[in-house]
Amino acid sequence: MHLENLARWEHPHSFLGHDHHRNERRTQAVVVLTAVMMVVEIVAGITFHSMALLADGWHMGTHVGALSITALAYTYARRHAENPAFAFGTGKFGDLAAFASAMVLALVSVLIGYQSVTRLIRPEGIGFAAAISVAVIGLGVNLLSALLLGHGSGHAAAGAGDHDHNLRSAYLHVLADALTSVFAIVALVAGLWLGWVWMDPAMGIVGGLVIARWSIGLIRESGRVLLDAAADPEVAAHIRQDVESAGDDRVADLHLWRVGPGHYAAVLTVVTHGSNSPDHYKALLRHHPGLSHVTVEVQHCD
Repeated sequence: MHLENLARWEHPHSFLGHDHHRNERRTQAVVVLTAVMMVVEIVAGITFHSMALLADGWHMGTHVGALSITALAYTYARRHAENPAFAFGTGKFGDLAAFASAMVLALVSVLIGYQSVTRLIRPEGIGFAAAISVAVIGLGVNLLSALLLGHGSGHAAAGAGDHDHNLRSAYLHVLADALTSVFAIVALVAGLWLGWVWMDPAMGIVGGLVIARWSIGLIRESGRVLLDAAADPEVAAHIRQDVESAGDDRVADLHLWRVGPGHYAAVLTVVTHGSNSPDHYKALLRHHPGLSHVTVEVQHCD
């Protein structure tokens, strides 16, 4: 077989999300914003003798680490998108980073809960006025970061196969920071005006529980992709319907899994009395925008 004839059967294995480059740049910007705010909170905590600000600064440092994993995953996946060492491309690097970030987020929720219970038992003095000022600035930074990431995170309307779990993990990290800032502001204002010092650790416990719920959901979703769990059953049903719509063709075996944001791979076995080739069945499935890699085996009945 001539090499020029072989080339027509070859196809790319780059399964990156459609907004990969934009999401990479946005995540890098959020890493810088979060790192700057982390330094400001740590310095303010030391200056104003506020353990609450100091703890929140180091807590934000864990998010800087997790967001850095997200940014590095985008960069690595882009640079190695055509690397033949990866059988189905690097589209799932984002899911791997999301899983790692979700584990960090779960650990953060445990640490927040532990610290909050400790402070509930042994209250500490807080410099309320200074702490409120820095918490408000931190909330502004977190809301700006969430705005940068929220449009592409797929947290609301996108289908399950279109979710960029890597960006969603970054979004949840900054959203968790924003949530803790809101709870901190409410607790600090209550402590300053009403003397309710217990509100600070109580809000910390509530925030920790909410963050834990988010992290468990992200671990479940990204873990399913990493383990090649069966993808959207609705897409699989449409594939069967398209193949079996004409003649006596039947799908005897079908495997459908996600290989990247908005990208599916499918392997199916078709049993038929006809003489159609695999190309015929691939043509029937071309209208599915998410099917990026399709392999068809045809078994002819006597």
